[in-house]
Amino acid sequence: MLSRSLWNWKDEAITDEITLTAASDNVTHVELPLNETLVVPSTESQRRKCTRLMKLEAGLSKARNAILEAKNGNNSLDPDYVPQGPMYWNPRAFHRSYLEMEKKFKVYVYEEGDPPVFHNGPCRSIYSTEGNFIYMMEMNSKFRTNDPDTAHVFFLPFSVAMLVRFVYVRDSHDFTPIRKTVIDYVDVVSNKYPYWNRSLGADHFMLACHDWGPETSFSIPNLYKNSIRVLCNANTSEGFNPSKDVSFPEINLQTGSIQGFVGGPSPSRRPILAFFAGGLHGPVRPLVFEHWENKDDDIQVHRYLPKGVSYLEMMRKSRFCLCPSGYEVASPRVVEALYTGCVPVLISDHYVPPFSDVLNWKSFSVEVPPKDIPRLKEILSSISSRQYIRLHRRGVQIRKHFEVHSPPQRYDVFHMILHSVWLRRLNLRVRDQNNF
Repeated sequence: MLSRSLWNWKDEAITDEITLTAASDNVTHVELPLNETLVVPSTESQRRKCTRLMKLEAGLSKARNAILEAKNGNNSLDPDYVPQGPMYWNPRAFHRSYLEMEKKFKVYVYEEGDPPVFHNGPCRSIYSTEGNFIYMMEMNSKFRTNDPDTAHVFFLPFSVAMLVRFVYVRDSHDFTPIRKTVIDYVDVVSNKYPYWNRSLGADHFMLACHDWGPETSFSIPNLYKNSIRVLCNANTSEGFNPSKDVSFPEINLQTGSIQGFVGGPSPSRRPILAFFAGGLHGPVRPLVFEHWENKDDDIQVHRYLPKGVSYLEMMRKSRFCLCPSGYEVASPRVVEALYTGCVPVLISDHYVPPFSDVLNWKSFSVEVPPKDIPRLKEILSSISSRQYIRLHRRGVQIRKHFEVHSPPQRYDVFHMILHSVWLRRLNLRVRDQNNF
C-alpha cells in the first residue's frame, strides 16, 4: 500500500516525471516535474486570460506557503474540529490545507451533457458515491463557480455507473460505446472552452466508483495520463498513480442515508475476533474461504449468513472485520467497518486506501497481505488489548471523514474528496510564457 503527498507529510519526496504531449498550438511540448504543465498564449484574448490565471496561481502559491509553515507550527483555530493524533500524517498541515481549501478552492462543472449519463448517478447502491458527489457538487454554492476563469479545477460530470447502464450493451463485452461517449464529451468541452487544451487535461478531474472507472479513463490518453482520476478502484497495478490520482471510499448506501449504520458497542462487548460475509469472487476471497470458512469460531467467515442474522450486527459484535478484495481492490466493507466501530483488516495487493495523503491507515486498521491469510488468527490474536483499544478508538475518531451527509458537513466524505483534489491542484502549476 502506498501513500505520497506533495507536502512530504511522511518525509517522502516525489521524484516522478511525466511528459506532456502537445494537444494544440497553445501548448508547448515539455518535460516538467510531476503534474506541471506549460501554457503559451498566442492571442490578446489568451493573454488576458493568463492574467487571471496568474492571479489564481499566486493565490495557490500563498496557500502552499501557509501549509508549509503550518507543518511545523501551531494548530489553527477551528470552531468545529482540529485534527490531532497519529491517524494523520501531519495534522497541522492537513488542517491548514483544509482551511485554505475552504477559503480559496473553486470548481467549474461543465454544463454540457444530458442526464442520465451526465449530471446524474446512482445514490442507493454500491456505486452511490458517484451520484452523491455529482449532486452535491452541482448544488454546492461554496466551491462551485459559474465563471470558468476563476476555477482551479474542472469537473467532467459523467457517471461511469450510468454509462454502463445506458450506453454499454449488456453482455456484449464491447467497450466501444462507452469509450466513444467519453471521447465525444471531451471533444465538445475542449472545442468550446480553452481549459482542457491549455493544460492537456491536468487541471480536470473525473470521479468513478464503478469497477470500470479506470478502463473508462483509458478512452483518452490525456485523461488517463494527466487528469486527476478520483477512483474507488485505486489499484496501482492497473495504473493508479497516488501522486496524481485520488482514492476515495466505496460506500454502499442501500437507503441513500447512513442513518442507522453508524455506531457500535465498546471493545469489551465484542465477543467475535474477526468476521467476514460476502461473495466468492476475485483472487483473494477464495483463499479466505479455503482457510477459514467453517474452520474456527473465532474467525467467522460466511458466504451467506443464516436467516435472521444481521450483517451489521455481526460487524458490531466483532473486533476485526475482514475486508478482502473481490474482483477489484476496493470494498464497501472498509467503510462499513469504520461505521460500526469494527477495526478494518485490509487484505489486498496494490490497493491505495482512501485519503492516504492525510490519513495514516496503519494507526487505525490492520494490513494483511494475501499471502498471510493462513496466519490471520495468529496475526490478529497477537494484537494486545491495549493496542486493539487504540485502533478502535482512532477508527471512531476519524470515521467522520467517511460519513455521508446531505447537505454536506465540514470534514465529511464530500469535503475529503474535494480536499484530495485540492491537494493535487496544489501540486500543479499552470503557467504562461511570461513566468519564465
